[in-house]
Amino acid sequence: MKIVLASQSPRRKELMGFFNRPFTVRVADIDETMDPCEDPRREVARVSRCKAQAVARQPGEVVIAADTIVVCDGMVLGKPHSEEEAVKMLCMLSGRTHEVMTGLTVLWDGGCKCGTEVTEVVFRELTPGEIYEYVRSGEPMDKAGAYGIQGGAALFVESVMGDYYNVVGLPVCRLGQILNSLLMEED
Repeated sequence: MKIVLASQSPRRKELMGFFNRPFTVRVADIDETMDPCEDPRREVARVSRCKAQAVARQPGEVVIAADTIVVCDGMVLGKPHSEEEAVKMLCMLSGRTHEVMTGLTVLWDGGCKCGTEVTEVVFRELTPGEIYEYVRSGEPMDKAGAYGIQGGAALFVESVMGDYYNVVGLPVCRLGQILNSLLMEED
């Protein structure tokens, strides 16, 4: 089984190491814009499916694609475009519960599994100083919701309900189940 990861995310590449299987990276060049009128769960799954389809090239490949968003009060928080936007996002998340949704697609010859993993995250109340210091670090600028739970924002998290790695960007438990079922079919 040849595995292809349709992602340039260093976090997803690192998490793929849990599976102890060689994989190659092929970055999908697609429009990741989501329709704000649609259900975020369906939209994030759709984007992951488009990524997988964009890089699928050869028979025998298993393509893995993911897309992660943060949702607070029904508002989708993607990657911030400026430090000001990152500050606004973190202020919105301060002292609140939000959902991290990762659309996951596994595409192979004759099959496709596509869905959305949802994890609830609770942030403690943050001070303006903490928010500004974190934003100045640059860490939030390439992350949905303007934070990385595996980095400095770990200090903000009171609790996680669901797959922690989903918040990092790849639901490894669900992906492991899918890959195991494919391996069983292969035998």
